[in-house]
Amino acid sequence: MEIQKLYDLDETEFEDVTIGLVRLAKNVPDHEFFFAVNQQNDLTFKRIDDLIYHGSYYDYFFPRFEAYHKFTKTCFTFISNRSSESKQKKLQTELFTGEENIKFLLNNQVEVQYILHSSEQFPDFSVILLPENLVFPIQDYTLGSEEELYQIIQYYE
Repeated sequence: MEIQKLYDLDETEFEDVTIGLVRLAKNVPDHEFFFAVNQQNDLTFKRIDDLIYHGSYYDYFFPRFEAYHKFTKTCFTFISNRSSESKQKKLQTELFTGEENIKFLLNNQVEVQYILHSSEQFPDFSVILLPENLVFPIQDYTLGSEEELYQIIQYYE
């Protein structure tokens, strides 16, 4: 008798993840932005361990801020789109490696300051009140499972 496979990893479909793109109207430091956000909400965003991306020549560090919404029982995480620091691992000896000392998680969205992620499959970012004078409306963005940022978010979840 043959053993039946319950599932095949190659055929498993991963669901897309919805994130929010946060663009600031003016350039302010992280601590000022989150102070303003915390003042308007019953959430308290706190700095947590940085997201670390390991490149070939640099390790990149992206600040993360997290809060838990008690009413909806949802965890919200803001991830900086731009690396705050990088540490060189080895010297670049080739031209045009494509790796610099600054990295963006979303290369095609360099004007985005923060990526907002939720623990929910269908997130409702409207529960977070953002300061109107500092932030443009949050834009929903869908990440497919083949995208690198999707894999990074799954790893840190």
